[in-house]
Amino acid sequence: MPAPALRAIFRLTASMRLVMRTILAACAAAALSPAPAAGSPSGEQAAALAPKSETLRLLNAEVPSGTRARLTWTGGTAIEGFVVPVPVIVVNGRGPGPVLCLTGAVHGDELNGIEVARRVLDDVDPEELNGALIGVPIVNLQGFYRGSRYLPDRRDLNRHFPGNPRGSAATRMAHSFFTEVVSHCSALIDLHTGSLNRTNLPQVRADLRSPAVARMTQAFGATVVLHGAGQRGSLRRAANDAGIPAVTFEMGEPMRVQPEQVEHGAKAIETLMYALGMTRQRRYWGDPEPVYYASRWVRVDHGGILFSDVALGERVSEGELL
Repeated sequence: MPAPALRAIFRLTASMRLVMRTILAACAAAALSPAPAAGSPSGEQAAALAPKSETLRLLNAEVPSGTRARLTWTGGTAIEGFVVPVPVIVVNGRGPGPVLCLTGAVHGDELNGIEVARRVLDDVDPEELNGALIGVPIVNLQGFYRGSRYLPDRRDLNRHFPGNPRGSAATRMAHSFFTEVVSHCSALIDLHTGSLNRTNLPQVRADLRSPAVARMTQAFGATVVLHGAGQRGSLRRAANDAGIPAVTFEMGEPMRVQPEQVEHGAKAIETLMYALGMTRQRRYWGDPEPVYYASRWVRVDHGGILFSDVALGERVSEGELL
């Protein structure tokens, strides 16, 4: 049988973390102006953050400021021959601000992100919002219907962005979504869970070499941050390559909706929205978690059944029994 595995994240020393954070903060400060105070951005800041017009235009529709709308994106024709309309929820705020996009279920069996996106979108009042939210709780609707991570042809949608209009079904779908939805975002959070038979501690995965991305990660509250460029073809990496600051938010396990994971995810995103000046309601809790710059698998040398003596996220020392 395959050897069980535990994932271990290695921390830098406190002094090295301090140096790295100082460098990242300096880069971010130089590249980005400070977030405006919630509800009252200055004239220059409002101009910098404001969408191109008060009305948000996407998917052949117009969403006026101070309103919400339910639109549909069509990712192509299913193998059964019918078109699959995917719901896209747009909340266009009354005030100027960034366009933050939330995407869930790019892997169709990862359910926590669906509820996180729904909760954040439902809790926002467009009259009180600065900027806009674009939410696609279930991107891979075909996989969701089948309870599968993959598209019907067994391709992983999150390995085909930004896509190709003349490629496989997966690359065409990725191209359509990237062109018609993602291109309207000024920042993106892609919501995921662990893959089959794995669970993930809530964590933000981000390419900290980007000052704009590094600045985003500082506003997720008590959430671990793991540095990495992301796999080629992933939505996060493609968005960053296109100049759209993007992170992956991992939480929990697939095939379940876990209330504690959903609560953490929603609270973290609402904390970020406050920091960006999008909302007046402050949602902050706990001290910031460490930033990790490397990770690897810890393998055992014998087969069998693993009984873990430590909880997910618990701190361990070298030589300690896991």
